Amino acid sequence: MLSSASNRVLTFTLQFSSSLKFSPKTHIDYRPRSLHSSIMRSASRSSPREALLDDRGCGGPITLEEWQRWGCISPVPAMVNAVIQDLKLLENNIDAHMVFGGNGGKLQGDFKIQEDKKHRAKYETLADSDKKFQFYSARQIACRLLGSRGYLCQKCWLPMEDCMCSKVKPSSLWHGIKFWVYMHPKDFLRQNNTGKLLWQVFGVQAATLCLYGISEDEEIMWNAFKDAGKAKVWCLYPNHNNAPKTVQDAFSHQTSADMECAYSLTNKDRPLNFVLIDGTWSNSAAMFRRVKEQAKLAWGEEDIPCISLATGASAMHKLRPQPSWDRTCTAAAAISVLAELQLLPECSTHGLDKQAEAVEDALIVLLEVLTTRRLRMGRSITRKVRHSRDIC
Repeated sequence: MLSSASNRVLTFTLQFSSSLKFSPKTHIDYRPRSLHSSIMRSASRSSPREALLDDRGCGGPITLEEWQRWGCISPVPAMVNAVIQDLKLLENNIDAHMVFGGNGGKLQGDFKIQEDKKHRAKYETLADSDKKFQFYSARQIACRLLGSRGYLCQKCWLPMEDCMCSKVKPSSLWHGIKFWVYMHPKDFLRQNNTGKLLWQVFGVQAATLCLYGISEDEEIMWNAFKDAGKAKVWCLYPNHNNAPKTVQDAFSHQTSADMECAYSLTNKDRPLNFVLIDGTWSNSAAMFRRVKEQAKLAWGEEDIPCISLATGASAMHKLRPQPSWDRTCTAAAAISVLAELQLLPECSTHGLDKQAEAVEDALIVLLEVLTTRRLRMGRSITRKVRHSRDIC
């Protein structure tokens, strides 16, 4: 984030060169052996499922190993395990099993009705608004974790039969950049989420997941920001309250040596931190407000430099529509930043174009896998308005 000269908001308007635009790499050739049998097999796999029984018991607590396999780097959130314990107690008291179904591991059936009453009653007892917010986030995440055990791959968040991990090629991100995927709980473990691709490609240290409302995650992220300094923290969000500024405007006056110094000689080799808000467009407004609130606590002012992207359609537009063609998914936003920075002479030696291409390749793999799954299940793959506010 920019310090003194920097109470301004950066708006990066990205124009791709022809070599950096999303290339038509996707060729989808579907020849199911039997459409009817494929649909029936998928329907059976997608039926309601009980919480996985293991040696810890149904709905057992989340261990650190399990938590971090899902892409997290923080300790297991205490409130998440507290919610799981409450679910287990309720299960014993009413003699009914936790049943999950659909995307996101949603509770279903009679247990859902009873749990809904209980969690609403507990929510009302929480006087502090921040505690209510944390409880809401923890409950969302706890249910998604329990509903996904033994069903989703822990790395790519896809059903086991559709795992794409072997098709994703890892890449090293330039050490002068770090991505933070600030994710809404409703997008955690979501199959068509694209933010997960960043740590699949670059690793969890270069692209780190931070779950909105989980204090353990947010503490790690903001400690890193305070350590780096405001001048090195930028939020990828269209903040319309401030005049836009392009990458060219922000960095073209700096020499290559200046760019090196920007991260390697100051603040103990701290990288440039880019925050990608990963949630629906409606949820992102609340998430951005929280970023500004935390910025005020950290630096005494809530004005935070923003990167406003104008990238056009990403590959995922073929399957998942956006509210408008100038809005894009999280992975495509990261691709855009890398691609535009690569066009600057001072950044041209860092291989950012190759790193952008690695994420694009992973995005295309995800698109192909999701499309194949939809066809197998007899679902439409044509672009229509389903979840018109998604940006994840």
